[in-house]
Amino acid sequence: MILGYPEETLRSANGLATAREIRQQPAAWRETLTMVEECRAIIERFLLPLLSRSNLRVILTGAGTSAFAGRALAPYLCGRLNGRFEAIATTDIVTNPDVYLAQDYPTLLISFARSGNSPESVAAVELASQLLSECHHLVLTCNGEGELYRRCQKDVRSLALLMPPQTHDRSFAMTSSLTSMMLSCLAVFLPRQFNPAASQPLIALGEAILLQAELSVPEWNQPLPERVIYLGSGSLQGVAQEAALKLLELTSGQLMAMYDSPTGFRHGPKSAINGQTLIVLMISNDPYTRQYDLDLLTELRQDGHAARVVALADRPDPLIAAGEHIYLPTPLNGDDAELAFCYLLYAQYYAFHTALALGITPDNPCPSGRVNRVVQGVNIYPFNQQGGV
Repeated sequence: MILGYPEETLRSANGLATAREIRQQPAAWRETLTMVEECRAIIERFLLPLLSRSNLRVILTGAGTSAFAGRALAPYLCGRLNGRFEAIATTDIVTNPDVYLAQDYPTLLISFARSGNSPESVAAVELASQLLSECHHLVLTCNGEGELYRRCQKDVRSLALLMPPQTHDRSFAMTSSLTSMMLSCLAVFLPRQFNPAASQPLIALGEAILLQAELSVPEWNQPLPERVIYLGSGSLQGVAQEAALKLLELTSGQLMAMYDSPTGFRHGPKSAINGQTLIVLMISNDPYTRQYDLDLLTELRQDGHAARVVALADRPDPLIAAGEHIYLPTPLNGDDAELAFCYLLYAQYYAFHTALALGITPDNPCPSGRVNRVVQGVNIYPFNQQGGV
């Protein structure tokens, strides 16, 4: 059994690779943290001189799910390191390099890349090196044969960290690749908090969540919604964005999904709610932020317009317990960066389970080729600093 399904059932449904990749994440996290520790001397030799510079700009970048890794981590790293961490997608850098790379500060570009072959990912690295007088590159990737990894081997201003081989997901959707790259980034910058020993509670909790999800998450589809909305604040907004994309990808667009912050949701997007809407609110552990999350949770439940409003939470609260909710199997009492990994597991399981319920093949949800594992059909145009083209 994998994720509650017989292996033969998953093989017949073309979902075995996705199931294995979701299930392997806690073990992959342990391997990832060990890998980072083994590279610690190299990492510090590369990173510490850069972090000592007060004017360093750090950009976390990637395309699609890899971009959302940056969106989930940048707010947290800003708060913990008092640095200038920004999340800018490669797809934005490529189309508007003169906007996003206009300020010529010493820059560290952190690229998240499962394959390292996406046209925009390669082009963003090239544009940053072209337009900035001093640009350093940290590549977090799952593919040692990828273009980004190979390029780093030839550049003294670059460092590439390779995730465990099993995280180079065979399936369409990014799951273990995403969380392993996110965890490696946290371990690089915050080694005291994210290392094999300190992160053992998170790893053990990941195992427990995957078992819990088999029993609790399928209830979200009773009845099957026609639209799903994920909400999260701060770093958890990036998690909500990825959760929505995962559902959209694995159901091949049959189930529409959107995301927002709890406070932003009132400003128009709340109009999307109807009687067939599932809302999942990812509750923050930050005491200040949590107040806003709980206000909206109470409001949505009192409105009664959605089919279901589910709260995902770590710390118990009477306002959470007053309606449908899932508490983590054991209290983590961590910060939102750690909660991100927990909430992603629930979202991945829900997307996978829903794809199977709809008769969609998770390993390749779009056999027509309308969307692909590595994006296709992208033209990259040369950029002239004087005239743009």
